[in-house]
Amino acid sequence: MRPSEQLSLAIEAFSRGDPVMVFDSDFRECETDLLWPAAAATPAIMRRLRQDCGGLLFLAIGNDIGEKFGLPWLQDIHTHPALVKENPVLGALITNDLQYDSKSAFTLSLNHRDTYTGITDHDRALTTRRFGELAGEMLGKDSGLAIIALGEEFRTPGHIPLCRESPGGLSSRQGHTELAVAIARLAGLAPCTIGAEMLQPNGDRALSVEDARAYAKKNNIPMLTGDDIMNAMELE
Repeated sequence: MRPSEQLSLAIEAFSRGDPVMVFDSDFRECETDLLWPAAAATPAIMRRLRQDCGGLLFLAIGNDIGEKFGLPWLQDIHTHPALVKENPVLGALITNDLQYDSKSAFTLSLNHRDTYTGITDHDRALTTRRFGELAGEMLGKDSGLAIIALGEEFRTPGHIPLCRESPGGLSSRQGHTELAVAIARLAGLAPCTIGAEMLQPNGDRALSVEDARAYAKKNNIPMLTGDDIMNAMELE
């Protein structure tokens, strides 16, 4: 199948609320993510991400969504001079040695206020689905109102870690966050995607791209590479 055909299948699937798999590249993390639109999250989807992937469940959000809700990057918080002075351990734990990038995409972690512990498949589905829905509802709204709406439904810390797209998206950073957000945009959805990294069964390393393709074929899931998405975004 030609890359363009696979891309069309992936966009159609994602727009229906079905999963897509994305392998970043041989030159970055060499990892494949299993992804769904955040607003489509159900307990069964969270369970599948947890059981079939093995990596961290994360919610990738567009930079515009992060800006709308005023969500800061954790790395900026942890290096803020006032906080480092008050909490010297932050200075000792400074992130200055990432092997795959210069800055982490992590922002705050959330739980919906109607969750109990926040960790069950039901709780994480509620947090994910409502954040995805709220992100869509707040597009075009004032940031101040969006922050109030976010606080009415969510609290931090929580069990769904959010990763915020770099300003400029794929033109500035080609990470899993940017790729996950891009596939949502290509599908015409709010840039808000739930996913997890796929690991080998023993968890020692990332699932090989060959094994990832076999999983995709077995489960009839369209699989893309970072280059596929990069090329598609350039045509937009």
